[in-house]
Amino acid sequence: MRKFNTSFSGYSKIEVNSFVQNVTNEYESMLNKLKARDQEILKLKEELTHYKNLESTLNRAILIAEESTHNIKKSAIEESKVIIEDAKKNASRIINNALIKTEELEKMEANLKRQVNTYKRKYKDYLVTELEEIEKFEIEN
Repeated sequence: MRKFNTSFSGYSKIEVNSFVQNVTNEYESMLNKLKARDQEILKLKEELTHYKNLESTLNRAILIAEESTHNIKKSAIEESKVIIEDAKKNASRIINNALIKTEELEKMEANLKRQVNTYKRKYKDYLVTELEEIEKFEIEN
């Protein structure tokens, strides 16, 4: 607590006025600081509200992204099943075609062997006949 000097007519007006001025200045300074803090608190509350809204939006976006990821994954799995099924069908078709072609080639091979054997037999018969003719020709001469 501050003590003032006394004079003939009471406390010194200059000291009291100076003190009141100091108190007023101090009060105004504190009041300005409080107003500034109130404004800062208000600003921070607004930012907090903004960030809470942003957090909510981000959470929704994450949920949507997770759902999209799930749907894409599900779709990819289904597509892969279709691709595998098509590949199996194509493989079966290719194998069947190869078996049919192999069977046809085996038939062709057997047919060619018969033709070669027939040709050989005919050619041998021809040669035998020709040799017999040659021998007849030699005997007659």
